Amino acid sequence: MIMASISDSETTNRGSMWELDQNLDQPMDEEASQLKNMYREKKFSSILLLRLAFQSLGVVFGDLGTSPLYVFYNIFPHGVDDDEDVIGALSLIIYTLTLIPLMKYVFVVLRANDNGQGGTFALYSLLCRHAKVSTIPNQHKTDEELTTYSRQTYEENSLAAKVKRWLEGHAYKKNCLLILVLIGTCTAIGDGILTPAISVLSASGGIRVQNQNMSTDVVVIVAVVILIGLFCMQHYGTDKVGWLFAPLVLLWFILIGSIGLVNIHKYNSSVLKAYNPVYIFRYFRRGKSEIWTSLGGVMLSITGTEALYADLCHFPVLAIQIAFTLVVFPCLLLAYTGQAAYIIDHKDHVADAFYRSIPGAIYWPAFIIATLAAVVASQATISATYSIIKQALSLGCFPRVNVVHTSKKFLGQIYIPDINWVLMILCIAVTAGFKNQSQIGNAYGTAVVIVMLVTTFLMVPVMLLVWKSHWILVVIFLVLSLTVELPYFTACINKVDQGGWVPLVIAITFFIIMYVWHFCTVKRYEFEMHSKVSMAWILGLGPSLGLVRVPGIGFVYTELASGVPHIFSHFITNLPAIHSVVVFVCVKYLPVYTVPVEERFIMKRIGPKNYHMFRCVARYGYKDIHKKDEDFEKMLLDRLLIFVRLESMMDGYSDSEDFTMMEQKAERSTRALLTEKAGSNTMSSIGDMSYSSQDSIMPAKSPLTGNSLTRYSSQTFGDEQEFLNRCKDAGVVHILGNTVVQARRDSGIVKKVAVNYVYAFLRKLCRENSVIFNVPHESLLNVGQIYYI
Repeated sequence: MIMASISDSETTNRGSMWELDQNLDQPMDEEASQLKNMYREKKFSSILLLRLAFQSLGVVFGDLGTSPLYVFYNIFPHGVDDDEDVIGALSLIIYTLTLIPLMKYVFVVLRANDNGQGGTFALYSLLCRHAKVSTIPNQHKTDEELTTYSRQTYEENSLAAKVKRWLEGHAYKKNCLLILVLIGTCTAIGDGILTPAISVLSASGGIRVQNQNMSTDVVVIVAVVILIGLFCMQHYGTDKVGWLFAPLVLLWFILIGSIGLVNIHKYNSSVLKAYNPVYIFRYFRRGKSEIWTSLGGVMLSITGTEALYADLCHFPVLAIQIAFTLVVFPCLLLAYTGQAAYIIDHKDHVADAFYRSIPGAIYWPAFIIATLAAVVASQATISATYSIIKQALSLGCFPRVNVVHTSKKFLGQIYIPDINWVLMILCIAVTAGFKNQSQIGNAYGTAVVIVMLVTTFLMVPVMLLVWKSHWILVVIFLVLSLTVELPYFTACINKVDQGGWVPLVIAITFFIIMYVWHFCTVKRYEFEMHSKVSMAWILGLGPSLGLVRVPGIGFVYTELASGVPHIFSHFITNLPAIHSVVVFVCVKYLPVYTVPVEERFIMKRIGPKNYHMFRCVARYGYKDIHKKDEDFEKMLLDRLLIFVRLESMMDGYSDSEDFTMMEQKAERSTRALLTEKAGSNTMSSIGDMSYSSQDSIMPAKSPLTGNSLTRYSSQTFGDEQEFLNRCKDAGVVHILGNTVVQARRDSGIVKKVAVNYVYAFLRKLCRENSVIFNVPHESLLNVGQIYYI
């Protein structure tokens, strides 16, 4: 490994060559195909919509549907004294379900999706596309031409334009937005730990109802065994058993709705007066000290609402709206109303109200269905956690971990081994540590309400920038949401010492990991930007780059989409030779959910043909996955050969004309694209050696305008293809930069710990780029640098 030590203060001392490069080295002026019609919202038939609504039950609503297992016990952990308390709590549940899941999420927030992708990072990606708020400025205007890169235009004096300028005004606003997103993300990861714990533990508690002498430890052991089995099965994916989820969850909703209806008729129909919101006011007016703290239990009735948004992936919004309004919402109302009716007549059974209210004839079938429904709900939350980690990883906010694609049919089904075992250990620790639903419920409520508040605050700029909503509508949405969520937040915070500290500790831990990783990632990118090599210096070296050009192809990996990385100059300064063909490879992630394969790779030539230098930019979205069976090296070589072939079609024009290549679905569209580009450019003569490419600009009076270059310019495509194939046969080497980031000696203690220890530890644990892209070890060369920040 070749090592160099560079300080950030040294990168500012560039001299005249650096100043010249400001005019020479600009980002590539890429072309992108316009295939917008491919990604227009599809129209679904009524029958297909109903089928999708049915399928969404098993993926989206499992967590929300299992809440009746533990809600009333967490509202009244010390029992019930008065019927009016039950009526008031039920009224709170009814209108909380109406205002938050139904009105806020199903009919408003679900519309704020990124081409079908939901969750905190989906909102952030929308904002990054509509305003320059990304903290890693590696995007180019041509990225906006992607078919999946949709954005709005604004009138200069409009409210949206003013909000956009305000967000872009200072770096601290971008950092505050990122911190808000990370808080929501880290808390959502906590949901992935708490949901399986409380759902499975609550379902397993049904064993003890029929045998009161059974120890609580037995219930905990059963829950732990189920959890271990659940996490150990994750690597198989849910493709083979996923078809069971929807019928199972539908059966669960029918079961709880029917039991609720029977209990209303059998025990106390007067409970229906809870549908009058006046009883909420009367509930608070009673002034008991337990009333306010009971809100944390009521909050559990809407757990899974954020997962409903995060698991949006494979279903249209209308299908989820149909499923919720026709099945989920009425069945949940019946279930809670029936439980309240049973509790009024059996005040001493509040701890096991759900299982005790089940008719004896169907008790054990109901227990089995409840356990399976809890497993399905846990599976949905675990899968959502994987997706959240994958999004954070793609946007530079999480260490590179192994992401396994588990389904041949569905791209969204992934498995992350490292995260899976961390979740399992923490989930078992929570279950075995607390042993009861009450403390886990306190923790769960805290996590849920924080995520909801983050979504509320992120929706404000989305409504202004993306939807261009009137400010009055934005204020109404914000006021109504905070009116409901802030009281729940204060109630949950008051229970921090009773279990609410768990999600806070989990969130803080993941937040430190994410923020430190992102901070050092940004610093590494800034280092690459400031220390990149002048294109004028490269061109001044001549076709041989001042070295011996040995047979072979060298892929130089860099963070930069334009310019020559510092590792290249460091490499050729220390070694006397470089490969005959050099390709600078930049892999970057964009704030879009996916980049279509035909638009993923952009290839262009750097300098004259006899330099044999190219640049390739590989673009990915936050849902795109590097599969094991993908040969990244072969993909790069194929793109290089296709580019040379397409460039030869422009024979007769300037050797270094600015051409880009994207693999197209049809050859006709490719030819049309190139023809249009050729007709729009102003051509220059070979002898003049003026280049339209900013990466390849060179003074008109160049010492390289001799006969050797002219002879080479007449080379046919077959000759260059043969040359590239010979270089390919000679060997391919992947040159990766290994930038080690360390804090300067005069840095504060916090910065030293974060950079020198936390980030260094994470770097050792995370996967290298060579592993992600399946680069063979025998063709890998690391070029090391130390950068002090």
